[in-house]
Amino acid sequence: MPRRIETLFLAGPAGKLEAMLEEPEDIEPVEAAVVCHPHPKHGGTMHNKVVYRLARGLRKAGHVVLRFNYRGVNLSEGEYDRGIGETEDARVALREVQARYPHLPVTAGGFSFGSRVALRLTSQERVIRRVIAVGFPTVVPEREFVNHIKVPKIFVHSTHDKFGPRPDLEAFFETVPEPKQLEWIESADHFFRDALDAYEDAIIRIGLADGLG
Repeated sequence: MPRRIETLFLAGPAGKLEAMLEEPEDIEPVEAAVVCHPHPKHGGTMHNKVVYRLARGLRKAGHVVLRFNYRGVNLSEGEYDRGIGETEDARVALREVQARYPHLPVTAGGFSFGSRVALRLTSQERVIRRVIAVGFPTVVPEREFVNHIKVPKIFVHSTHDKFGPRPDLEAFFETVPEPKQLEWIESADHFFRDALDAYEDAIIRIGLADGLG
């Protein structure tokens, strides 16, 4: 059975949102995921290579994945809204996967700015069973919302990330309440240069795991 790939527009709070829904290869999905992209003011889109690998890794682990462009990105309407409006966009994506796959548990995930969006959304939505934060930018000081997340928080991080240097990420991770997990990927930069395969393999393992570990 060929996997379902659908491009669509969601009715967002600031106008239509461009999105892509992809089911796993050859199997029925066992979980759903909403994946959030990097900062729209720095070229971030749902087609970013780290976001693509996050989505593909989760699909290989049996997830149906919905990626989307925030307001004002490519064909999505509206304007950048400092992470607040982008969280509302992610909530629309979450409601879409809930409506389409009401029987499936839901994971939220995101890269860089998108990791903050995914974490903020998870702090507000009880339906999300875990969150995967890739390349969490510790250079942004405001992060109190992470302390309100009760579900597993999995951080995936490059060993050489200028937006989240290893000492800073480790210090931040110590303050994060359980349950939590930290996966280091030996790589050259924030975008997992020379290590995208290892990064995707880690996402597959995380996607297959029932909880932490």
